Amino acid sequence: MAISTYSELQTAVANWLDRDDLTARIPEFIVLAEARYNRELRIRGMETIVDISTVAGTRSYALPTGYLQARTLQLTTDPITPLEYLAPEMMDRLWAGSQVGKPMTFTFIGNNYILGPSPDGVYTLEFVYYKKYTALSDAAPTNEMLTDNPDVYLYATLLEAEPFLANDARIQLWMAAFKESITNIQNADARDRHSGNSLRIVNSTGNP
Repeated sequence: MAISTYSELQTAVANWLDRDDLTARIPEFIVLAEARYNRELRIRGMETIVDISTVAGTRSYALPTGYLQARTLQLTTDPITPLEYLAPEMMDRLWAGSQVGKPMTFTFIGNNYILGPSPDGVYTLEFVYYKKYTALSDAAPTNEMLTDNPDVYLYATLLEAEPFLANDARIQLWMAAFKESITNIQNADARDRHSGNSLRIVNSTGNP
């Protein structure tokens, strides 16, 4: 059967487990499966761009919705100004106090990112980050991960189900299948990023 919707995934999981008494539990296994693959996958389909306007004198901003990991943070000045990541302790050492100016660095503290120095005006920040896939539900019956990689959803959900069923012998089977699927997706994404012309080493100005 096809596995292209939330309902079809639940049916497939019940079929593969050969159980008809897990209707209330399977959605829980799917939630755990989503948490698992979101922790492990970092591919182009998870990349999202948001533009954020700074506020003069404000250096702390909430991370975007669904944030998993940063790729780049830059000011959309002319020319573009990439911001350099600093560890929190180094940020405090360099930009402690009330210094203001054009932001040059950033760090993360809790669920916020911190700019250094504090903006001296309004700047537009372009934030490229990895975002969680939309969780499946009755209201959101499909997403890009399920459409492109139903095997990941199936294997991850079966993996989460087996400990509940005390079926330890099957855990390693589904773990291996899940890991292989994740590895294949990451490898395909890496090949796509590096396809075309040969890679070249360039300097900070973009010249070979």
